[in-house]
Amino acid sequence: MATIKSFTDLEQSKKLAEILPIESADMFCADVFNKEKETHSYNFHILSTWGCNTFEELKDRENKFVSFTPVWSLAALLKLIPNFNMFKRTIECRIETTNHLVDKACEPIDAAFEMICWLKEHNKI
Repeated sequence: MATIKSFTDLEQSKKLAEILPIESADMFCADVFNKEKETHSYNFHILSTWGCNTFEELKDRENKFVSFTPVWSLAALLKLIPNFNMFKRTIECRIETTNHLVDKACEPIDAAFEMICWLKEHNKI
């Protein structure tokens, strides 16, 4: 059974953090530093499971982390798309191969990420 992405990856999250209000994110990625091993590990968490409602509250706990990046779930991204019903049909991934346009199985989170970027680029959000 295929695994479905639940949230934006680190690269997508960094781009969204530049164009969206951080308050719209519902998760975060913590860069945790292990002093003994001198290694970094990246852990994704739901904001509310840390007893935080905002990223400002999370900053108070930042001393445990080297840094954190806001992360968006599919639900959080879909809330940002104006008139979502109008865009439902456009959230599809397609690839062009030679002269054919072929449907490609893709992650809904990736499609929503692309839609948010397009909407922002065209001043729709």
